[in-house]
Amino acid sequence: MKPAATQTKQAGFTLLELMVSVAIFVVISGTMFGLLGLSQKRYQTESQLLDTFQEARLGLDQIVRDVSNSGFPPANHFTVLPAVGSYTQSPVAWSPNYPLVACQVGVTCITPGPFDVILEEDYDGSGVVRWVRYQLVGTTLMRGVAPKVAGGDPAVVTGAVMFPYVLNVMNNGTPAQIGAIIASYPAMFPAGNPIPLFTYTLFDNPLGAAGCAAAVNSPCNVRDIGVTLIVQSPQRDAQNRMLRLVELNGRGHRMNPNK
Repeated sequence: MKPAATQTKQAGFTLLELMVSVAIFVVISGTMFGLLGLSQKRYQTESQLLDTFQEARLGLDQIVRDVSNSGFPPANHFTVLPAVGSYTQSPVAWSPNYPLVACQVGVTCITPGPFDVILEEDYDGSGVVRWVRYQLVGTTLMRGVAPKVAGGDPAVVTGAVMFPYVLNVMNNGTPAQIGAIIASYPAMFPAGNPIPLFTYTLFDNPLGAAGCAAAVNSPCNVRDIGVTLIVQSPQRDAQNRMLRLVELNGRGHRMNPNK
């Protein structure tokens, strides 16, 4: 008689082992996808903050360049004055009553003001003097450029050509908006007050200019313009849900004297 064949018993996974393995896989996969989703959100918010910073930086740089170029060419560059649109009356134009009577900065001027300034310059050397205006409307910084008009009001002329330049500018936000920002940045708005976009340094000794009263606080005596730009990112931080803001500061110094 031949001996009976030996049967080999093959071990397999029990139902409990399979359930434990699946549970571990689900936990690991969930953790991985959670980290991946968080990384994507973080990348998105950081990208938006970077875009916000770059937009604000470009806007600030342009404002500073315009301030530095303002007042060119002045009246003293000509032996005989050409047409009004070919030379600057003043580096900083004003409203109301331009050019007959100069207003007082911070007192009677509509512009220049803490959120509105009009610069007068031939910025590209074309022989045509233009008014370049920056005006904060709500949370949008507007910019407009128009040729200088003899006897015209700079605010009216530029008001017809303004367009959005920098978005989400929070310098003059509503009390609710400023309150929300203070919750994330307690020191950004002292006493909850708006932060001027433009601040003005004037000559100690009034120099005057053609058609501009020789008073210390006349717009034609503005020497420097400080710029503070506070811009908010469109989305909150992905981790702590805080608002994301950048604050940039610059100063433009006009290169052309009054006389």
